[in-house]
Amino acid sequence: MEKPAFDPGLTQQYVGTLKRALNPNGQFNVRRTGATWRDAHPYLFLIGTSWPSFAGALVAAFFVVNLFFTALYLAIGVEHLKGAESRSVGSKVLGAFFFSTDTLTTLGSGSVFPNGIAANALAAAEAMTGVAGLALATSLLFGRFARPSARIGFSEGMVVAPYMGGSSLQLRTVNRRKDDVIELEAKLLLMTAEWVEGRHLRRYFPLELERDSVLFMALTWTIVHPISESSPLYKKTPEDLARLQAEFIVLLKGFDETFGQTVYTRRSYRYDEIEWGARFAPAFKVDEEDGDLRLELDRVGAIERPS
Repeated sequence: MEKPAFDPGLTQQYVGTLKRALNPNGQFNVRRTGATWRDAHPYLFLIGTSWPSFAGALVAAFFVVNLFFTALYLAIGVEHLKGAESRSVGSKVLGAFFFSTDTLTTLGSGSVFPNGIAANALAAAEAMTGVAGLALATSLLFGRFARPSARIGFSEGMVVAPYMGGSSLQLRTVNRRKDDVIELEAKLLLMTAEWVEGRHLRRYFPLELERDSVLFMALTWTIVHPISESSPLYKKTPEDLARLQAEFIVLLKGFDETFGQTVYTRRSYRYDEIEWGARFAPAFKVDEEDGDLRLELDRVGAIERPS
């Protein structure tokens, strides 16, 4: 039986215009449809979203809950909120709203207080909601801060550089944070789009690396694939890679000593993000005054072109 072709999980078949499989930010270029409300997971969204989106979600939730309880206070009658019943209509609404915010945050009602069983029961329910909401927000904040995340920087492009009498495909990485990431491992994958037996197929080729792991990444790490006779890139030209819509996907795994956990990061490069005949310029140097190594993070993608 013929062995199935290698597929890392990105499928072999495609129809129409082929976009990159992996965006530069590491997210897969997949749009999901047909999902139901059961598939939504607010916790995962709030843990994984950006900080501005997270803050916006908390503020929006705070106002929505307060508006909900304000509507309930108005439904049972503002006269049950002593201190707000004698105000104008607009002031009554604002009074009920601010009473709701004070109750939700358990700060106290100030000059306004509930009167009657219905108003007191509603205030008690809102206070309980506020305590539960504060606990939930605290857990989300802790989850976001405690979640291990790598801040590995990648060069903006790849280079095909001279290498041991031949050539090699190279990209460069750097740890942009001061925390130590050790025991790093790298995998590099070539994806092509080809017309095979009357249909479009994606094909995948794991690329052998000069060094697929390093113990430390205190400086930069240049990941090198030697283009030897056994390489899928052997004798390939820029035009060949463009015709194949070549995309290179790199996956890094390392152990973050600060979090005590394994972290992952990934990136992809398209055929038009390769500089042929260039090499990476040095990104660190020795300080002449004290002899320390100085790492220049903004030069991780700096290249030198032949004059």
